[in-house]
Amino acid sequence: MARVSRQDPEQFSQQRAHPVDEVLPVGKLTLFGFQHVLAFYAGAVVVPIILGNALGLSREELVYLINADLLTCGVASIIQALGVWKIGARLPLVQGVTFTAVSPMIAIGLGAGGGTAGLLVVYGAVITAGMATFLFAPFFSKLVKYFPPIVIGTILTVIGLTLIPQGLKDAAGGAQLIGHPGYGAPKNLAYALGTLLFVLLVVRFGKSYLSSLAVLLGLVAGTGVAWLLGDVDFGGVKDAAWFGVSTPFHYGMPKFELFPIIAMVVVMLITMVETTGDVYAIGEITGKKIDNATVANALRADGVATVLGGILNSFPYVAFAENIGLVRMSKVMSRFVVVAAGGFMIVMGLLPKAGSVVAAIPHPVLGGAAIAMFGMVAAVGIQILGKVDLRDERNALILAVSLAAALLPNAVEPFFTRMPEDVRAVLNSGITLGSLTAVLLNLFFNVFTRRKTMEIDWDEIEGDDEPADAHEPFGAHGPAEPYAPQAADPYAPQAHHRPGPPHPPAPQPPQGGPDWGIPGR
Repeated sequence: MARVSRQDPEQFSQQRAHPVDEVLPVGKLTLFGFQHVLAFYAGAVVVPIILGNALGLSREELVYLINADLLTCGVASIIQALGVWKIGARLPLVQGVTFTAVSPMIAIGLGAGGGTAGLLVVYGAVITAGMATFLFAPFFSKLVKYFPPIVIGTILTVIGLTLIPQGLKDAAGGAQLIGHPGYGAPKNLAYALGTLLFVLLVVRFGKSYLSSLAVLLGLVAGTGVAWLLGDVDFGGVKDAAWFGVSTPFHYGMPKFELFPIIAMVVVMLITMVETTGDVYAIGEITGKKIDNATVANALRADGVATVLGGILNSFPYVAFAENIGLVRMSKVMSRFVVVAAGGFMIVMGLLPKAGSVVAAIPHPVLGGAAIAMFGMVAAVGIQILGKVDLRDERNALILAVSLAAALLPNAVEPFFTRMPEDVRAVLNSGITLGSLTAVLLNLFFNVFTRRKTMEIDWDEIEGDDEPADAHEPFGAHGPAEPYAPQAADPYAPQAHHRPGPPHPPAPQPPQGGPDWGIPGR
């Protein structure tokens, strides 16, 4: 697929379908889809590993959880990207288990006695929260007007900055080595830096097609070098079974208890904000206009996937920000690539041997690639923040305080150990704290004060009767990349507004949420 940037709409005019809806040849779908799987795999399996170890599950039970997770991830990703009725955003969004739910699920499971008995209470809360998400999705989407660019941009920046330390931990050898002499060993850092450098060189010097496969090639090259040096263990492939199916309610019928359900519903409310940000971020990257219906469809897919997770012995699901960074790096926007990735995940969930091959990729190699991808997530947030007037102290405070709140759990961990267990289960997450802070501060500064707007609306400025620089001080710089006014042909080239005679204001977008996509798309 051609590398299409949102600054070059002329390329879109030569295509009948938007790049998001383009069906690529089978070979490209296979390569690009598998690249998404490799980028996604570490984040996909870490939640069942953490939860299983915390609840004291056996190795066999842990492997079962991983296979169930991969199977459900595949089905959920296909639903989100392909779309069924009003379920699924029909965007290149990969579904994965949300990290926000890890601490609450551990608290719920341990409170119920740990082991498989704890899992049954977790699954009861997960299923109920998924149903609540599905039912609440259309109402939540109407609240999008309370998530202007300052909120969404801050949330995405927080997600990226919170994920980067996870990539750095993998680069040092993986969180499982913390406290071990091998953690942060020069060899691990060399693998990570070598993989990252390889990705950067492919992006810099490779042609369009190779550049879009930079992450996949980096992971293969890094693993190949580690294998030659004797640092890759494929022993798990021999021990893994050829075929395994995750049956519904494998551990027994779920148990539904009030307080665990309340805690999980709160978690899902937070992930709804995260998914909303991810949907607008992918719209920003692909140039696909996002409206309230798209957000509602994405949230319904989260709800369905979460219910399916509780039934198939997995966990709550959300649009994975990691893969948004990959879409940005590769410029491959087709949602059918994610459908192909979902197919690979299903196969890996049914064929434990296939999954064990990918699991053999060394943590430092994954970390090297993850640093670039997670950083790209933060970059998308910063790109959205570029539409915000940060000279306004209210906007600046929302961003500053939210970033500080997101860093709190890692910077002052003892503070959370002194909290009540139920409160700690919800708040001991940088993504949770940063996101909630951005939403609440926006309500405080903007909504409750009935302030008309906090954002620079470039569409409104360019369609105003006055010249765009009428109120700018002499020598001030205008926006680096203002959106152009709507054209008759939605994919036709559009010129930036130049100061001139007054003209009628440009048509305003429909009410109900911010106009995030490129005008006319």
